[in-house]
Amino acid sequence: MAAAEDSPADSRPETETTARRPRAQAQLDFEIDFLGRVLDRDPCYPEALRVHAMNLAAKGLHRRALALDRRLSRLLPDRPTVWYNLACTYAVLGRPDPAFDALGHAIALGYRRLRRLCSDPDLRSLRPDPRFARLVREAVRGRC
Repeated sequence: MAAAEDSPADSRPETETTARRPRAQAQLDFEIDFLGRVLDRDPCYPEALRVHAMNLAAKGLHRRALALDRRLSRLLPDRPTVWYNLACTYAVLGRPDPAFDALGHAIALGYRRLRRLCSDPDLRSLRPDPRFARLVREAVRGRC
């Protein structure tokens, strides 16, 4: 049974995983190109803006994602998730003050996904700041 380590079936998951990465990157590049063209035609298409911003962020193009998140916050000012995503983008870019403003706005609008708020890697830079704990308390109070 020890020979099972050398079987081709055991190497397949690693091969599949490494083969998937380029495909996922190709898909991401395709979506970025496609949604960019959609937004050239209709710059106020909310769902295309949201997905395009997420794709740009996934590629590490946070400054470009910020422009889209800001546009989306003007188009859908009453959506807490839009403001949460804007806060994440500001935080990743190292801009804590606008990140806290956007996060406070998201919470004021009803954002209550506390587990996400406390574990989102995009908000890691904000957690040591006392303002973060205040916003979490505010979000918890809104649940009652």
